[in-house]
Amino acid sequence: MTPRRDPKTALQDYVQRARDSLVWKTEGLSERELRMPRTATGTNLLGLVKHCIAVEVGYLGYTFDRPWPDLDEIPWLRSWVDPSVPEVDEEDLYAKPDETAAGLVDLYRRAWAHGDATIAELDLGSTGRVPWWPDERAHVDLHFVLVHLLAQLQRHAGHADILREGIDGAAGVDKVHTNLWTAEDDRPAHVARLREIAELFPAG
Repeated sequence: MTPRRDPKTALQDYVQRARDSLVWKTEGLSERELRMPRTATGTNLLGLVKHCIAVEVGYLGYTFDRPWPDLDEIPWLRSWVDPSVPEVDEEDLYAKPDETAAGLVDLYRRAWAHGDATIAELDLGSTGRVPWWPDERAHVDLHFVLVHLLAQLQRHAGHADILREGIDGAAGVDKVHTNLWTAEDDRPAHVARLREIAELFPAG
């Protein structure tokens, strides 16, 4: 039987898994591949990393009155933490030409450390306020924030998983455990079987 972990440790472990998965999906790709929009709404791998930097620093930093040391490093977070600053062109969802993949991944790792320090220093019941939420629901505790953060990060890790598979076929939940039951050589036949089933039904 797996030893029972305390709730804070369990939540932090799953948050870290999502972080690792998202970064892994960027490895081995060029700047061009990482920036290329892959959906009708412009979703791209490097944009997901950039967005998650703001998510981490926002929820585990500013919510608990633990600001980032130099907000000039994360200017796309300004409109989140200060309602008087207008949001600019979804700038948290794509990398600008002067923002490199290596630089953003490094910044994301430093955001993890900033957030982990918050988790270490606070109890799950510690309270804070999400600056960009309406006041009637902005008052939260660390337990709520960790669940919310985990949902956000896993959602974006899932986005990254699908995007990466579409680029070069790389898929799986992490480097060790793919969670894919169909062997790579068998996948074309598996996909053909699924397509054959789908085509039994009318289009539209």
